[in-house]
Amino acid sequence: MLKKDFYKYQAQTTPFSSGFEVDYAKGSYIYGKNGKKYLDFVAGVSANTLGHSHPAVIEKITEQLQKHMHVMVYGEYAQEMPVKVCKKLAEILPAPLEVTYLVNSGAEAIDGALKLAKRVTGRSKIVSAKNSYHGNTHGALSVSGNESFKQAFRPLLPDVHFIEFNNFEGLEKIDKHTAAVILESIQGAAGFISSQNQWLKKVREKCDETGTLLILDEIQPGFGRTGKWFAFMHEEIVPDILCMGKGMASGLPIGAFTASTAHMKTLEKNPKLGHITTFGGNPVIAAAALATLEQVEELNLMSEISEKESLFRELLIHPKIKSFRGRGLMIGLELESEVLVQKVAAKAMEKGLILFWLLYETHILRITPPLTISLEEIREGCEILLNCLEEV
Repeated sequence: MLKKDFYKYQAQTTPFSSGFEVDYAKGSYIYGKNGKKYLDFVAGVSANTLGHSHPAVIEKITEQLQKHMHVMVYGEYAQEMPVKVCKKLAEILPAPLEVTYLVNSGAEAIDGALKLAKRVTGRSKIVSAKNSYHGNTHGALSVSGNESFKQAFRPLLPDVHFIEFNNFEGLEKIDKHTAAVILESIQGAAGFISSQNQWLKKVREKCDETGTLLILDEIQPGFGRTGKWFAFMHEEIVPDILCMGKGMASGLPIGAFTASTAHMKTLEKNPKLGHITTFGGNPVIAAAALATLEQVEELNLMSEISEKESLFRELLIHPKIKSFRGRGLMIGLELESEVLVQKVAAKAMEKGLILFWLLYETHILRITPPLTISLEEIREGCEILLNCLEEV
C-alpha cells in the first residue's frame, strides 16, 4: 500500500524510482519494511554526516522541540540555536568569512550568494564551470553547466558564461564586468573532479585582479567529508562567499551562505530585505546543525577520513573499476557504462548494500558514506560490492 500511494500521490523525479519502503534507520544502516537491513554507502547523497539517528543530534533536537519551534520569520528574533551555529561557523572559517545567512537548502544558498555578489559589485556577469551542478532552483540551474538539464526551462538568467574546470585559458573570461565566479571546490555531478595544478588559486588571483567575488560551492564536500571542514582548505585559498548545505544538519533540510560583515550588510538596505526566508534558521534544524558541528569536532572524525579513504582504495581493486575518483569519503568508481552501474547498484541492494550514481556522469558509482562509518563496515560493504562486480 505504501509503495502504491508513493507512486500515486507523491511527485516523482524519474519514471523509475525504486520505491524502497523504509522502516527506520540507525547508524550506518537503513532498515526496510521487508525486515532486511542495508548498509548505507550513500548517506542520503552526502547529507547524513553522522549517519542515521545519531543520539547527539536527536538529543539536541528534542531539547529544542520542548522549548519552541518556528516563532518568527528569519532575522527578526534572536534564537539560541541559529546564533550558536553562525558563531561556530565563524570560529571554524578563516577571515573574512564571519557572517552566515541560514536558509533552507543548498540551492537557496546559491541563489542568495548570486544576489549578494550582484549587490556588492553592481555587476551582472556570472562565470561558472561547464558540467557544474549547483542545484535546481531557477538561479542555481542558470549557473549549472549541463545543458541537457537546462534546455527545457530556458530562458534562464542572462549574462552567465562558462569556462572549463581546470583550464587556465578560460580565466580570460573573468573581467571587470564580472560580479562573481561560482565554482564547486570539487565538481560533484561531473565525476568528483578536484582542482589541479593550483587552478583554484589562479582563479582566486584573477578574481582579485578584476574585483570579482569568488563563490565556492561546498554543498557536497563540506563538513569534514574530505578530511578538512571544507575542501577549499586543501587549496590555501579563501572564497568571498561560501555556500553550504547537505551534510550541515545530518539529514535535516538546511543551507547557508557566509561572507564578510561588510558584504552581508548590503542585503539590509537599498532594498531592505535583500534576501528573506520564512523558515531559514529554523531553531529545530539549527539544533541538528549545531550537534553535527560539535560531534564532527568532538569525535575527531576528520582525522579518520584519510585512513578510511585508504581502506576503500586498498579494497576496491577490480578489472571492472576503470578509475577511482574523488577525495576523502567523496568517492566515485568509474565503470564502463551506465548500464553496468545500474546493474551493480541493483545487485548490491539485493545483497544489503546501498549504492547510487552521479547526476551527469552516470557511469560512475557513488560512494559517500556517513563520516562515522567504521572500518569494519567499510570492509563489509566493499566485499559485497566486489561480489556484485563479479556477478553482473
